[in-house]
Amino acid sequence: MEITIDKNEIENYQKLDEIILKYKDKNGMLIYILKKAQDIFGYLPIKVQSYISEKMDIPISTINGVVSFYSLFSQEPTGKYTIGVCLGTACYVKGASDILEAIKEELGLDVGETTHNKMFTLKATRCIGACGLAPVITINDDVYGRLSPSDIPSIIHKYTKNS
Repeated sequence: MEITIDKNEIENYQKLDEIILKYKDKNGMLIYILKKAQDIFGYLPIKVQSYISEKMDIPISTINGVVSFYSLFSQEPTGKYTIGVCLGTACYVKGASDILEAIKEELGLDVGETTHNKMFTLKATRCIGACGLAPVITINDDVYGRLSPSDIPSIIHKYTKNS
């Protein structure tokens, strides 16, 4: 399959080539290579998956199977900030669904969607291991706990004012 690379993407594909060359002959490195590719491109569209497939001589079905299985990979562009709402048992019992609804209302999007300005992506997550702080959300690497729906606007504002 012929993969056409836009001239604006050449630098990204060169970075990806370096990673593939360094790790492709080492066992068990596919997930690492995919993670690095996502770091470079921001997500893993089928075009990037096909490129990795061709360069590593791995069937595209295998590449796509890994990408679609693991939640750390995204096949769609994501926002600058990914909001994860924990829906594990402790968080759910303590009102995580109300937190999720408040975020959906505040940002005007649903789970799995990204705001039009590419600022926020909303995800529902499983337990993140902060049960004592339930209900919990994460925004990239930041963790917010013991939340109520009324906390959401000020938390979101903190990220919009800094961007």
